[in-house]
Amino acid sequence: MTTPRLSDIAAQAGVSEATVSRVLNGKSGVSATTRQAVLAALDVLGYERPVKLRRRSAGLIGLIVPELGNPIFPAFAQAIEQVLVGRGYTPVLCTQSPGGNTEDELVELLVERGVTGIVFVSGLHADLTADPERYARLTGLGVPFVLVNGYSERIAAPFVSADDRASAVMAVQHLAELGHERIGLAVGPARFVPAARKIEGFVAALGEYRGLDETEARALVAHSLFSVEGGRAAAAVLLDKGCTALVCGSDLMAFGAVREARGRGLEVPRQVSVVGFDDSPLIAFADPPLTTMRQPVEAMSRAAVAALLEEIGGNPAQRAEFVFQPELVVRGSTGAAHPL
Repeated sequence: MTTPRLSDIAAQAGVSEATVSRVLNGKSGVSATTRQAVLAALDVLGYERPVKLRRRSAGLIGLIVPELGNPIFPAFAQAIEQVLVGRGYTPVLCTQSPGGNTEDELVELLVERGVTGIVFVSGLHADLTADPERYARLTGLGVPFVLVNGYSERIAAPFVSADDRASAVMAVQHLAELGHERIGLAVGPARFVPAARKIEGFVAALGEYRGLDETEARALVAHSLFSVEGGRAAAAVLLDKGCTALVCGSDLMAFGAVREARGRGLEVPRQVSVVGFDDSPLIAFADPPLTTMRQPVEAMSRAAVAALLEEIGGNPAQRAEFVFQPELVVRGSTGAAHPL
């Protein structure tokens, strides 16, 4: 390891060498701001911090996400990790993948390593067909956890979710106000709580804004995978039904819907309007920039960590769902209705 030179560190931090020496030796009489400037100078110059100045971790926190291919999950991972680090914890990111570790296997690995708690993002808790007993077993082991997106009354834990029903209603209202009469919903499998809730909101909104009964509205729902190809397949079904506007269950599905429309020679948004869901990073730079329902990732992440730390501290959070309102972000993929 390169020995830090006091003169280099002092020049980088804008302080005296004597001040640098006091910080490195853990002496008092230095303000928190100055101390942080010296530590930052160490980092910038590539020096390792002295062991006694390194922050001690309050414990390991497991963070389990389904994948990293969908940009919304790295967004959640980064936001949750930042909050955890700020509270003194060390996050351990675990990702499920086809042919890789399952959620149950990842939990087992984390428990073996003595994690203080676990955050689940869009895990098996969101699957209505999955056995919730796995979470009861985790509670029995004394491991606190919090669940993001996918409420189940069968699991006794704090939940943090975006309001999927409201997102579908707002999306339909936006498209109805643009004059679209035939609006479709491209969404994932109905066994997932977020998809089921979006369908509920969509059906209610078509009843309110377009006078359709439940049967008529559900006929305009197409299920597929939460992916680009899934969005393309669902859009094909809905475009064949004469839809001029599509509400999609994720931004990736919306990309697929745009691709399908263009593959048919249709212009977006002049002939087909598309609304996504998530507002994950880089979505604003799509072509056209995507109108979407923004998940409040930062606020949800802070709430999830706060609830988990309450559990860890022995002050259990309310065994209920904390619901956050999405925001309609209008960009270039939606426009006034034109007959196909």
